[in-house]
Amino acid sequence: MQEQAVIQRQFNDPTLYDEDDDFDTQADKYLLFRIGKEIYGIDIKHVTEIIELQKITEIPDMPEYINGVLNLRGKIIPAMDMRLRFHMEERMYDSRTCIIIVNVNNKAIGLVVDTVAEVQDIPLENIEPAPNFKSSNLKERFISGLAKSGDDVRIILDVEKIISQENLKTVSDESQTATEKI
Repeated sequence: MQEQAVIQRQFNDPTLYDEDDDFDTQADKYLLFRIGKEIYGIDIKHVTEIIELQKITEIPDMPEYINGVLNLRGKIIPAMDMRLRFHMEERMYDSRTCIIIVNVNNKAIGLVVDTVAEVQDIPLENIEPAPNFKSSNLKERFISGLAKSGDDVRIILDVEKIISQENLKTVSDESQTATEKI
């Protein structure tokens, strides 16, 4: 009991921590991935993990961009094909196809992308606001900014808009209900 009190005191001792310990290690970090010819990025704070392509069980009556669901360590997770979400040409999955598991508002969803590139630091001052072309183009609605990276431009996506709350709740609830019936 006395040993536990000493350990508790050690962890609560403010002299053991630097002022920098409050620094957000995920700030300005983006997971970059490729869809078609373009490289997109999402804020790393939403990313739970990156997995290789797994068996996706098709669920009837889902939006076309929802491939179905996958069983990730006993948890049923909807899988969204980002190409189809952006109304791009469908392509066959290959060994480079990955699923990025993201968590938005405590709901997990898998984003199927062509390939994952890297995690990159992109300071806020290098990100410009998304252009406003007053169009109904889906990709434009999902863009939160354009990041300068050397001579390249990275398209930063807003995961919360891609997985709008009503879509996420509906897809998650429907996929859970459908898998219970199977």
